[in-house]
Amino acid sequence: MRFQVSGKQIDLGDALPDHVEKSIDSVIKKYAERPTDAHIVFSREAHEFICEVTVHLSTGLKAFSKAHASDIYAAFETSADKMEKQLRRYKRRLKDHHKSREEPIELMIAPSYVLSRDQEEGEEPKDLQPLIIAEMEAKIPSLSVGEAVMQMELEAAPFLIFRNEKHTGLNIVYHRDDGNIGWIDPELPESK
Repeated sequence: MRFQVSGKQIDLGDALPDHVEKSIDSVIKKYAERPTDAHIVFSREAHEFICEVTVHLSTGLKAFSKAHASDIYAAFETSADKMEKQLRRYKRRLKDHHKSREEPIELMIAPSYVLSRDQEEGEEPKDLQPLIIAEMEAKIPSLSVGEAVMQMELEAAPFLIFRNEKHTGLNIVYHRDDGNIGWIDPELPESK
């Protein structure tokens, strides 16, 4: 398994990356089969340290956890505990998913843009064409609805766009305000 431990504008020294690798490795080996890599990023915001842990699993899914603390080790330990809780909760589902899936998850590449908010509050826009200030790529996985919900929860994301494996149409799952999960499944137009 590959580890990438990095800091955004902070020096991590030698002891922290060694501690991080050993801790994350033991958590992952306990709950996930054949993980591929882990990215751990430390940053600082005001007086708090932030630790973000992303683990890519062999099934094509990824798990994400994030924590804040006034001590860098405490931020990591909290994030590692969240990761362990997620992987423990989804261990059975991850194993079942891996056994039922014969092919790795297929990813569709789609352009992603960041649009400028160039006007002040209440000001009318100059024209209807927004200014694009960044272009990126988004990876849209091809999943079943159950896998999409699991992926959204593993990433701690508010929503997930995915290609439905049943009909290859784009779908969205999202967290509702009432605590349930919403699923948007638009009807595909019939071909003429």
